[in-house]
Amino acid sequence: MSRIFFTACAVICFAAAATADQMKLAVTTSFHNSGLADVLIPEIKKDLDLEVQLLVVGTGQAIRLGAAGDVDAILVHSKNSEETFVAEGNATQRTEIMFNDFVLIGPSSDPVGISKAETVVGAVAKIAKNKALFVSRGDDSGTHKKELALWSLANIGASDRDIAWYKEVGAGMGAALNTASGLNAYIISDRASWLKFGNKGDLKLLYAGDTLLFNQYAYLPVNQAKHDHVNSEQAEVLGNWLVSDRAKNLINGYKLLGEQLFQFNGSQ
Repeated sequence: MSRIFFTACAVICFAAAATADQMKLAVTTSFHNSGLADVLIPEIKKDLDLEVQLLVVGTGQAIRLGAAGDVDAILVHSKNSEETFVAEGNATQRTEIMFNDFVLIGPSSDPVGISKAETVVGAVAKIAKNKALFVSRGDDSGTHKKELALWSLANIGASDRDIAWYKEVGAGMGAALNTASGLNAYIISDRASWLKFGNKGDLKLLYAGDTLLFNQYAYLPVNQAKHDHVNSEQAEVLGNWLVSDRAKNLINGYKLLGEQLFQFNGSQ
């Protein structure tokens, strides 16, 4: 069973009842940790007079909350799971908003040489072959799903990932990065969370650029036909705003240390 970690803000926000000018949005920890939420939410309030109450969880939990009708929309990053969510009638549509990429982080000395790998699959295979310390989020998040897909492509099953070197933390991106920093271990992160993360210790970005590391974020409003209490009107209003030029400028303009964290690719 996945362990679910809520931020204090998320619990408070979730407890509030939706009204005509409020809605509940489940977002990923990576999106929240990046700092982009702090940029967008005040501007949404200003432009739309809409209070978006965030529930910050992993993608898997966000999808379950949407399927249960506990939120009005979700903003997540796991395309296969999102398409299943739509196919099961839980969302009226899936709209791509922005993307960045996943990156492999590890000790600056890179003891197993993943920085020299030709592919990301080769990189994770090196980690497993050498039984190098690796921290997994282990929380059914979009990042965790990507990590599991990479192990699968490298033909490294669950039984091959021994607890002696493979450490599951069942937590969000920030907590997982903190653990990796403390252990000086390898880890997969979204680029935005890594750039925003302050406690890097001896860790550095070692591998990026493989097309398999593409990281798309999408917005899915919960289907009112399944849950008549959801605030589909405001979810639609937000969805339209997220693909507007206003959102495009804010998303593309969000930078840290001179580096753009997300690339807008929504369309109206």
